[in-house]
Amino acid sequence: MVSRLVLGCGSVGHDIVERAIGWSGRLHVITDEQSRVTALRDEHVRATVADPTDPSRYPERADIVIVAADDPERNRAAATAAREQFPDALFVVSTGFGAGEETKTAIDAVADRVVDPERTVVDRVLNVSTGDGARRMRKLLTVLRDLEGPLAVVTHDNPDPDAIASALALSRLAESVGVDADACYFGEISHQENRALVNLLDIQMRGLDSEADLDDYDGIALVDHSRPGVNDGLPTETTVDIVIDHHPPRAPVEARFVDLRSDVGATSTLLAKYLEFFGLTPDRTVATALLYGIRVDTKDFTREVSGTDFEAAAFLLQFVDATVLERVETPSMNAEVFETIARAIRNRELQGSALASSVGEIRDRDALAQAAEHLLNMEGITTTLVYGFMDGTVYASGRARGADLDLGETLRDAFDQIGSAGGHADMAGAQIPLGILGDVGADSKQSLEGVVHEIISGRFFETLGDAPTAPDRDIGPSLAFEYPTEDDRGREPPSTGEETVGAGTRRGSTTELVGDPAEGDTTEDDDESDA
Repeated sequence: MVSRLVLGCGSVGHDIVERAIGWSGRLHVITDEQSRVTALRDEHVRATVADPTDPSRYPERADIVIVAADDPERNRAAATAAREQFPDALFVVSTGFGAGEETKTAIDAVADRVVDPERTVVDRVLNVSTGDGARRMRKLLTVLRDLEGPLAVVTHDNPDPDAIASALALSRLAESVGVDADACYFGEISHQENRALVNLLDIQMRGLDSEADLDDYDGIALVDHSRPGVNDGLPTETTVDIVIDHHPPRAPVEARFVDLRSDVGATSTLLAKYLEFFGLTPDRTVATALLYGIRVDTKDFTREVSGTDFEAAAFLLQFVDATVLERVETPSMNAEVFETIARAIRNRELQGSALASSVGEIRDRDALAQAAEHLLNMEGITTTLVYGFMDGTVYASGRARGADLDLGETLRDAFDQIGSAGGHADMAGAQIPLGILGDVGADSKQSLEGVVHEIISGRFFETLGDAPTAPDRDIGPSLAFEYPTEDDRGREPPSTGEETVGAGTRRGSTTELVGDPAEGDTTEDDDESDA
């Protein structure tokens, strides 16, 4: 009877074990990841929590040794130790991710067969010559591999679960091909569920305060928003390498790689599909964050959800920590949120099935989205807008359900001339500089809060009378923008009948717009405070 020993259980090892379970013979897995061991034991696999480089923990016999952690040096050490213990066994050894040539040479010296997962991933992509997904992934890999330094993956300000999870997943994807990456954000993580997500999963994110914080990075990626300086603290002229978002853009998006698809409910869905495409197994933290990001942005698969969202969720479900997910969904709510909701209820103003409410000065802008969501539960109400002001800006959060309108376009029509607005058909937001309204208040001797109410509610209800109709998501155009990569430079871009826009000057590339851009853009809390 054949005896197989698996040392380490990274993404490659996990896939091997899943297949080996059905093979005849004995299977023994040694890994220092407790969660892996627990899952394998549930499938009746003999698994041990131990250092895979420690020969004292090895079984007496092994005919086939498979070394398959994600870390190259651990694979090298485990393979060397196991070869001394089992000199006659067949050795299949993975190089892991980010292995240098010296490490690969050392592994090759002790292995009968070497598996290079990075090379396998690249070959998989390059060998697929048709399909938008394959071309998209090849471009992403090309951009990542071209970076000479670390990548900053920047979320929108005050990131929500979808943005947090997407930044984390893209960072891990970059690291899998040898590129250091940090998930970064401007502002604060203030919503109680967002804080719970970060704390319970111990997610490491870098808070940015100024442009100088980006000097250490060679590349910039934007997730869950698409333009620098629009809902983030980046200068508008920042050169961007990667953009991944599910919100429809209003203006051309400039980057070397752009994936904009409004036919999915969350950016986390796109990142989950990336991981699945490349054959990467997400760890507990990434999988749990991504699934929560999808659930929040689709409101538990009831809002702007697509088949792709369900597919991504099914892929992630096997890797998530259900206990942590439950704890994230039931955090305590601070007094400020309750007070904002109470003021929104007291100050509500109705016109037909629409409701607007001014809550005055606020300290927690995330509370506006929660108040708008709660008020949508009132009988007969299909559209809500809750707004308040802080730090020199009026923030507004809107929600719609069962309404025959596009709320994102409605708020743009109402507020773009005095601020910025945007979002989805049923979830959108706006920001208006308070200085504009404050000047009016001073001249008319009215209170600032009264002027804010008069202008915001007035514009909102007036615009609702001629509000744009919500689009049909099933027949909407593709919003994927594709850009030439390093291989295309120096060539004349093909004509598409669309405007070609520059992609910045860091590496001298150009961007070619081949999609059919829809009107619209992401703003304040189109969903960043919707947890």
